[in-house]
Amino acid sequence: MNAEIKCLIPAREARVEIRVVNSRFITTAAPVFNVDEAKAFVERIKAEFADATHNVSAFVIGHGATVTAHCTDDGEPAGTAGRPALAVLQGSGLGDVAVVVTRYFGGTKLGTGGLVRAYGDAVREVLAVLPRAAKMPTHTVSIVAPYSLFERLRLSIAAHGGQIEKEDFAAEVTVHARFPVSRFDAFQTALQELSGGNLTATITATDEATIMPVS
Repeated sequence: MNAEIKCLIPAREARVEIRVVNSRFITTAAPVFNVDEAKAFVERIKAEFADATHNVSAFVIGHGATVTAHCTDDGEPAGTAGRPALAVLQGSGLGDVAVVVTRYFGGTKLGTGGLVRAYGDAVREVLAVLPRAAKMPTHTVSIVAPYSLFERLRLSIAAHGGQIEKEDFAAEVTVHARFPVSRFDAFQTALQELSGGNLTATITATDEATIMPVS
């Protein structure tokens, strides 16, 4: 992992559904950055699925040595739902993440072992489709370029891990982009080569903890 990445987090909310012996397990995962946000997310999902048999939740706030973790069974037998859901989260390498596993009982009891497997699998399924992001230091920059170099400039920004935030079109085009700090020097060198030494990216802001998508 890039040394500048402080922790992996969800890039956005995601949801999957699985069926286990006729019971439906709908798992929703989302980024949350403090306990209040986690609680608000859980309450929102519980309100959305107010008719469900159970809404089991778990969350991990922070990363590394500074983590707050919590889980609830929401009426399932103690230790069969929230704890396995939390264990999967803790093993995922993600921080600042919350999940709610919504269960609609299908008429057949799963037993203790079956519940543990079902809730763990439900969280694994949502993690498999959950896009990742990372907190990292970034520079926001502006580049003023002639239209003849515009498309090559856009390609170079993408090739160096940058994200275009805004484009202003006038006599020349001004591109505003954000780069991981670790990638900026290489982009600046590429920009000089692209333009024959005529273009320079000007840093307009620096953020020590930007959320950037990662592949």
